[in-house]
Amino acid sequence: MNRRLEQFFPPLGWLRGYHRSLLGSDLLAALIVTIMLIPQSLAYALLAGLPAEMGLYASILPLIAYALFGTSRTLSVGPVAVASLMTATAVGKVAAAGSLDYATAAIAMAMLSGLMLLAMGLLRFGFLANFLSHPVVSGFITASGIIIGLSQLRHILGIHGEGDTIIELLASLTSNIGQVNGIAAVTGIAGIGFLFWARSGLKTLLVRLGMPGDSAAMLAKAGPVFAILATTLASYFWNFEARGVALVGEVPRGLPAVGIPAFDLRLWSELAVSALLISIIGFVESVSVGKTLAAKRRQRIDPNQELIALGAANVAASVSGGFPVTGGFSRSVVNFDAGAETPAASIFAAIGIALAALLLTPVLFFLPKATLAATIIVAVTTLIDLGVIRRAWQYSLSDFIAVMTTIVATLVFGVELGVLAGIVASIGLHLYKTTRPHIAVVGAIAGTEHFRNVQRHNVITHPSIVSLRVDESLYFANASYLEDYIYGLVAENTAVQHVILQCPAVNEIDLSALEALEAINHRLGELGLTLNLSEVKGPVMDALKKSDFLHNLSGKVYLTHHQAVTDLKPDEIEPYII
Repeated sequence: MNRRLEQFFPPLGWLRGYHRSLLGSDLLAALIVTIMLIPQSLAYALLAGLPAEMGLYASILPLIAYALFGTSRTLSVGPVAVASLMTATAVGKVAAAGSLDYATAAIAMAMLSGLMLLAMGLLRFGFLANFLSHPVVSGFITASGIIIGLSQLRHILGIHGEGDTIIELLASLTSNIGQVNGIAAVTGIAGIGFLFWARSGLKTLLVRLGMPGDSAAMLAKAGPVFAILATTLASYFWNFEARGVALVGEVPRGLPAVGIPAFDLRLWSELAVSALLISIIGFVESVSVGKTLAAKRRQRIDPNQELIALGAANVAASVSGGFPVTGGFSRSVVNFDAGAETPAASIFAAIGIALAALLLTPVLFFLPKATLAATIIVAVTTLIDLGVIRRAWQYSLSDFIAVMTTIVATLVFGVELGVLAGIVASIGLHLYKTTRPHIAVVGAIAGTEHFRNVQRHNVITHPSIVSLRVDESLYFANASYLEDYIYGLVAENTAVQHVILQCPAVNEIDLSALEALEAINHRLGELGLTLNLSEVKGPVMDALKKSDFLHNLSGKVYLTHHQAVTDLKPDEIEPYII
């Protein structure tokens, strides 16, 4: 009973034995993550088309909720680039950007996503993470990163721009290129240059100035904070607002009001599909990051409990005026590298964000949006992995098709249709491959009892025997393909007397495939040939024994393929060496 409670409420496990050294590690990690989260939260609220304070709100209670229910010791949740873009796309369909209805819809999206994740967790749907292949997820995130980067150019250049696809964005930016605000452009470009340099150059500089390497590395991650401070001061002293530079403006001071969003059936139904897609993508991304970090410390995470934890985090975001959240790669890696030992680090980080919302929001008035856009652009460059196209092309045509379908669909039709196209392409290609299972004609390796593909090895075969290795479970979609394959081989070789199906990879034979095997057995019997099976797995044999197939089988079932060939080969005929 205690273990079950601990699985549902992980703090019962990690709080035991919590001591001062763990507290120190968690506090240090929380301080570093808080410094990183403040500019990220503001930037991703901008990306989602929401007021800056909603980014802070989405980084307080969700961190605490995940810490209470999550199984990863170091995963850090909050607003992330892809989820923010998907939120903007979905909410933009039901409300005008900047309106109260827009913010209300984003809050409802977080609640709907949270409830969906909770339901999937309670139903133990953690296996859903397996339905999105890595190439599809990588292609989707890459294309989303490109769209995110392009969408922020309007803030960098200080011009109007809109659109959810690469075509719409390019057309809008091109038509307004003559209205570039020089100061905004200089601010944004300088911000991008500094942030790229800060990734590596700032650490080197700090080390040369005498700072220890670890401290320099951690401080270098605060590059966005330095950019925000510098540009905010420049904006204040040089009056950027009067020069037409878009600023964040007034950010309400204080903590968010907690309350359950009103239920609006029409609104929720319009957001349902988008909320489901955000939930699945966010879950897959979180589990991927969580597993990677857990493996480095020989820990493990529970996907079903992660669904519950992410669901609780999104519900917490909704009741505190935030928008959809999920586990972030960059902040989780920073949390890990900073030495976080338990989820208490996230709770301390939430307290830090809450203090920032109480004390620091007045100075954000003068923060140029171009700086936040620069922060987003530099952050999403880590998401863009064009190398996946080359790797997929070299390794697997089907994966290449899935990747390219996802990337092109996302760029041309938007993020929602992009991820749907990727899922459909992956499932469709998988089903197509299983309808044409790999079937190899095999022969014996001289001097051994091993059988290999005649097209790859020098093997011994017998003209009166056709040995086939089926490398796939047999079910309704590929049963007819097996029939046609066998009939074709028999028609080409009039010397054949026996057909042997080697079944080491056949894990299941459904009713349609069983009927196909019965038809093959009957057809071969009419031609005076026998059908034999070898190396049939126990569960498959158990299923076959429930039917009349074995009783009517014209040949036999052999334990090994070597036994089958030895028993059936005619001694007077010399084997062929292929």
